[in-house]
Amino acid sequence: MKLFKFIILSFFLGTLIADATAQEVPVYNFRQLEPLLNKRNDTTYVINFWATWCKPCVKEMPDLMKTNQKFKNGKFKMILVSMDFDIHLQTKVIPFINEQNIEADVILLNDSKQHEWINMVNEAWTGAIPITIIYNKDFYFFREGEITFSELNELITKNLKQ
Repeated sequence: MKLFKFIILSFFLGTLIADATAQEVPVYNFRQLEPLLNKRNDTTYVINFWATWCKPCVKEMPDLMKTNQKFKNGKFKMILVSMDFDIHLQTKVIPFINEQNIEADVILLNDSKQHEWINMVNEAWTGAIPITIIYNKDFYFFREGEITFSELNELITKNLKQ
């Protein structure tokens, strides 16, 4: 009986700890996301569109997290915009966030009208992911495809406002 109680208690404590450390992931439509793409202040923003099913996205995630770790205490903000289906939020996105130890803000974009908003993100965007946007009030960079830590580091270091 003591073993049974111990197992039950361990299960509930594990659940509580997982809930306490789980990152909240808001679900936005494009109109809710759009203001995050156009802030004009001294903060340097890195916005990355990705998905758990996208191999290049998963491959670049450690470099994105290394970048976030390096710059997060300055005038810097990283936002990861998941393109996964909203029905996969609990089963794929949040487990991926936890497995990858993602500390950057994550938003799930749930807006099926891509044909309307893709060019509003950037006219050069074909719709393929990953994409990375780095910007502040004086600088703008857009990349469709993978990006490395060294590229991120160079771009951010040159353009980060002190």
